Amino acid sequence: MQKSYDIAVVGASGAVGIELLDVLHRRSFPISKISLLASARSTGKRIPFRGQNLTVEKLKESSFSGVDIAFFSAGGEVSRRFVPLARDAGAIVIDNSSVFRMQPDVPLVIPEINGGDVAAHHGIIANPNCTTAVALMALYPLHLAFTVRRIFAASYQAVSGSGARAIAELQQQVRAAQDGRAVEVEVYPHPIAFNVLPQVDSFLSDGYTKEEMKLQNESRRIMHLPEFRASVTCVRVPVYRAHSVAISAEFEKLVSLDKARQVLAKAPGLDVLDDPQHAVYPTPLQAAGRDNCQVGRLRIDSALENGLAFWVSGDQLLKGAALNAVQIAELL
Repeated sequence: MQKSYDIAVVGASGAVGIELLDVLHRRSFPISKISLLASARSTGKRIPFRGQNLTVEKLKESSFSGVDIAFFSAGGEVSRRFVPLARDAGAIVIDNSSVFRMQPDVPLVIPEINGGDVAAHHGIIANPNCTTAVALMALYPLHLAFTVRRIFAASYQAVSGSGARAIAELQQQVRAAQDGRAVEVEVYPHPIAFNVLPQVDSFLSDGYTKEEMKLQNESRRIMHLPEFRASVTCVRVPVYRAHSVAISAEFEKLVSLDKARQVLAKAPGLDVLDDPQHAVYPTPLQAAGRDNCQVGRLRIDSALENGLAFWVSGDQLLKGAALNAVQIAELL
């Protein structure tokens, strides 16, 4: 008989929380009880789930009594305060924030890559950064075939990665520009409509951003490659949903384009869209709302020894967050 779980979803009214509920439903995750938790401003909201309208409750220190699995998607401050409380109450926590990702005793997991690491958890399992998840879905199968040394990458990240306010700001700026009105800037340091911003997250002393370093540091843990190097530029683009990453990867072994295509075609959670002569390649619009990431524009890199260049797109709210979290829970 299949076990059912008492579930808590922290941040249930946010973009990732809503997607997480949908993924739990679509994948028929066994649930005996579910609690929707959020901040005071979302308390009382009604959210549909499996034929019922569930009420969002205020997140409290006592919210986790009897909970088996707690999904956290409410930001770093909430995770820092409440994740230890949930764990100490007996729940296994799957956390979407960056707070615990680099802690040695917290597994950082993409199930298709290092699902076995889940077994080493001590009550907390971390979800990777969304850009890391999308990039590694294509890079890791290639690593298994050719052994990756380093990558050079540029991300093209949708505004929904910054939350609902960023989506509204893009919509408002597009309308203002079309109407000839002044564009108001709040979420980002510059207008995002009809623009691209070479800044995602805050800058570090070496000139990289925190987001850019996440791709290197998280990939090292997930792929078990402590010497892996990544030079990354993360860019915010005026796209509503789904991130894309252009990657040039250098490998230890000689790269064959035919073998690379074969390897990627067999990779779980990945679709190959690679017929550029007929304009077949991944785009954020195609990737949005899909569980699988998409890879294309495969070509031998002209500047790297044993190099391969490719382009990958993926829904950062799904594989980059909600879907990956539920897949982790399915391994428990």
